[in-house]
Amino acid sequence: MDRRRLMCLAIAATLAPTVLARESGRLPRIQRSSPLRRIKPPALRRGDLVALFSPGGAVEDSLIHRSTQHLESLGLRVMHAARLRAVRGNTAGTIGQRLTDVHALFANPEVRALWAVRGGSGTAQLLPYLDYDLVRRNPKIVVGYSDITALTLALFARAGLVGFHAPVASSSFSPFTVENLTAALFEGRMPHVQHTAPEHERRAGAEPHFAQRTINGGSAEGVLLGGNLSVLASLVGTPYLPDVPRMLLFLEEISESPYRIDRMLTQLQQAGVLSQAAAVLMGIFVKCDIAPGDDSLPLQQALSDHFSSRPVPATYGLSFGHVASQWVLPVGIRGRFDADARTLTLLESAVTPR
Repeated sequence: MDRRRLMCLAIAATLAPTVLARESGRLPRIQRSSPLRRIKPPALRRGDLVALFSPGGAVEDSLIHRSTQHLESLGLRVMHAARLRAVRGNTAGTIGQRLTDVHALFANPEVRALWAVRGGSGTAQLLPYLDYDLVRRNPKIVVGYSDITALTLALFARAGLVGFHAPVASSSFSPFTVENLTAALFEGRMPHVQHTAPEHERRAGAEPHFAQRTINGGSAEGVLLGGNLSVLASLVGTPYLPDVPRMLLFLEEISESPYRIDRMLTQLQQAGVLSQAAAVLMGIFVKCDIAPGDDSLPLQQALSDHFSSRPVPATYGLSFGHVASQWVLPVGIRGRFDADARTLTLLESAVTPR
């Protein structure tokens, strides 16, 4: 038998299980990372030193100034990561510069929290190079959303650290947001019930993307896991997406067409992620409507197609995402979601007392 023939047989043997699984309606399970022993970071206190950093997008002085004011309004002292103003294209410096900042902040015993100035893009570039043992030895509060999803999910998957999907420091800190930040980061309040922001209820009439919609009613308990949909979907097939059975899957998005959202949800479905969700919590998807001339399905129809046939509670329009008033969603903490009341109850503290 010639060499070419042997290579063809070897390739066929490798692909055969996948082909058979696809023909039988079963796809091979994507292996994800089971989190290590969970670690909760110490709670914040007034007067604590927190660090502004940007593991992804480049930041301007105006954002840094606004971020500093916001955190000082919470009674915190603020320092800036050494390379916070670095720029390389659209990112806040090279991978090495951003990585050095993250490691230095975790190693600094005076720093109690790392708070992202913004999201942007590029955070996932750091994940293979992070010192997860350093993180485990020095657990700290990490706060951010959007592109920071990559960091909070990876830190939970590889270090077991509970992180916080919550406003970046340059976000608008409404009273609603501050109340939830205080309850989660400072007080470790539990149980803590989070309701729809009154501002969002008022805006729903004139701005349809704020309108809440319960796709499936009911309630469920599970471990909170999620973040920005496109970032989460990009982690499928990597060791940085935690493998958590019976999770409360929360998703938010901005500036993505409905057909792209459908594609990302299809990816999560085929990777087995959606089958592990005990409930699906969708925030406010901003700028995700059909563009003029676009013949794709409307956003709400695309969401219904994915979740209406699943026997789990599912709601759109909850108070998180790229909006001013936000819930705080601790990754890795048990909660209870009531799709009919549209409330999320944190069943345990996300921080340890000091």
